[in-house]
Amino acid sequence: MEISNETPRQLFHKLRETTRDRRYGAGRKPMLVNVDLQCAYSQEGKYVTAYETDPRQIEYVNELAGLARKADLPVYWTYVAFREDGLDCGPFGSRDNTPDSLQNIKRGSSRAALDPRIVLGADDHVINKLMPSAFFETNLQSLMVWTRCDTLVVTGGSTSGCVRATVVDGLSRGYRVIVPEECVADLHESPHFANLYDMHKKYADVLPVADVLEYYRRLVADKDSIPRTGA
Repeated sequence: MEISNETPRQLFHKLRETTRDRRYGAGRKPMLVNVDLQCAYSQEGKYVTAYETDPRQIEYVNELAGLARKADLPVYWTYVAFREDGLDCGPFGSRDNTPDSLQNIKRGSSRAALDPRIVLGADDHVINKLMPSAFFETNLQSLMVWTRCDTLVVTGGSTSGCVRATVVDGLSRGYRVIVPEECVADLHESPHFANLYDMHKKYADVLPVADVLEYYRRLVADKDSIPRTGA
């Protein structure tokens, strides 16, 4: 094992700089998947489970979503929430049982609600997921096939948890995966940057959000060439 005195942040930025010319690249049709941008994880000062990395995260996500809609591209939001007894959380929520525990994010509760700063589109997809990956027992895979998407753009939280799980599942299903750095967040900077490093090295292109916004602007300008729904 290689030993280093550099921080995870330093290691990530060095990796991205040295691999600038080695990317998976972006495809012809992305789906924007926004993972668990809900109050339990975004409302700092109100919920102890909440966190913030870049203070403009929601602003950037709204901008990406707005461009996606202009290009007639799908926008997908997930949130985690469970039944009243928490049974459907399974072992994922079995470590503790406090008011702040995962299995106590109840459907219809304020903790389950999407962040009020989010701008939802009329045709956006909003899905209650139960496990870390946005692909697990949701309609995301079938929707990507039907809409002929070949690229996954992942935002949300946490970087080391549900974002990473979604990224790995996306690559495993044969999709190109892009993570806008400023659009993902975690509770602590060490796991945040360690997982950005790991995702960029193996599973995704972790790019500055400015690059991803430019990608969507190009798609808006050339929307007539984007593959449409169906076979």
